Amino acid sequence: MLSLMALNNVWTRIKREHGLYRYNPSGHYFARVRFRGKLYRRKLGTDDLALARRKLRTFKDDLERTDASKGNTSFGKALDDYAGTLTGSDSTLEKKRATIAKLKATWFGIDSLPLRTVKPSHVATWLAKHYGDQSASYYNAALTVIRDALDMAVADRIILESPAKGLTYRKRSKPIRLTPTFEQFQSIVADIRAQRFNREAELSGDFIEFLGLAGLGQAEGAAIKRCDVDLKSGRIIVYRHKTDTGFVIPIYPQVRPLVEKLCNGKKPNERLFPINEARKALANACKRLELPQFTHRSLRRMFITRAIELGADVKTIAKWQGHRDGGKLILQTYSHVRSEHSDRMALLMSTEQPQNVIPLTANA
Repeated sequence: MLSLMALNNVWTRIKREHGLYRYNPSGHYFARVRFRGKLYRRKLGTDDLALARRKLRTFKDDLERTDASKGNTSFGKALDDYAGTLTGSDSTLEKKRATIAKLKATWFGIDSLPLRTVKPSHVATWLAKHYGDQSASYYNAALTVIRDALDMAVADRIILESPAKGLTYRKRSKPIRLTPTFEQFQSIVADIRAQRFNREAELSGDFIEFLGLAGLGQAEGAAIKRCDVDLKSGRIIVYRHKTDTGFVIPIYPQVRPLVEKLCNGKKPNERLFPINEARKALANACKRLELPQFTHRSLRRMFITRAIELGADVKTIAKWQGHRDGGKLILQTYSHVRSEHSDRMALLMSTEQPQNVIPLTANA
């Protein structure tokens, strides 16, 4: 018969097994152990007493294996150690370092505060104060930095578990982003080229036109070299920096004249574009034409939306975009199309048989 001590109607403490408790409503066991002055709790995930005892011993062993010499490591020191491991693009590094700098500037006593004393409520309160009114994207990015830094401290045996472990990311909203029509896109390109007093007008016009007609992102388009283009086979090799992968797109008929122009006279290792972006030219054109402030990404959305409206299957479009999910992301992101296309498709949903359909008879 089990040795139990009833604490109340909800919890039962197991005798002769220090730190082991059973939650009566579910029958599952939990560990509750005080180690070096701090109380640690863990759900053992079982209703079997023998297994719970083994898991409790493992939990206690993990506590013992934390490095006692690092017990007073400060939160600030842990952040500094984490900062030294950062990798990624310049923009990613800048954002992560900005979060670390804000933590060190606004968390009182962070450079002397022992990391083992930081509680989940401390982290949640700091995030709510400094990122509570920010978008889900900014909030989640800050939480990621804190989580990664604390997870590294766990791996280094400074603390047993991360106080940010139970904090959840905010759900990001999915707005319908502004996308130009093909006619608006053509007007933008023409307007950029018409700025005769801008010495980069032609280059900017080529760049914006290429992104819209090839359906590529700004970094992908800027990185293409002459040797990546095979005019004979009608293919362009594209490198995606975000995922560190390459893929191939066809030279679509709508973009071939421009590609041939860009390739003319270029050496194999010479880039098609001497510029990396044309944000200012695009923004100014939208302003002059009294259009919404479209971005480089808007042009890719236009390409995908237009491809769907012209009847290209989603799996093929996904391949053109370098996606490896068979079109799942595109189906999720482009579950809507422009209202004009939707209205045209709605006209097909009629009870009347179209005139160009020959009905089949039973004897046919």
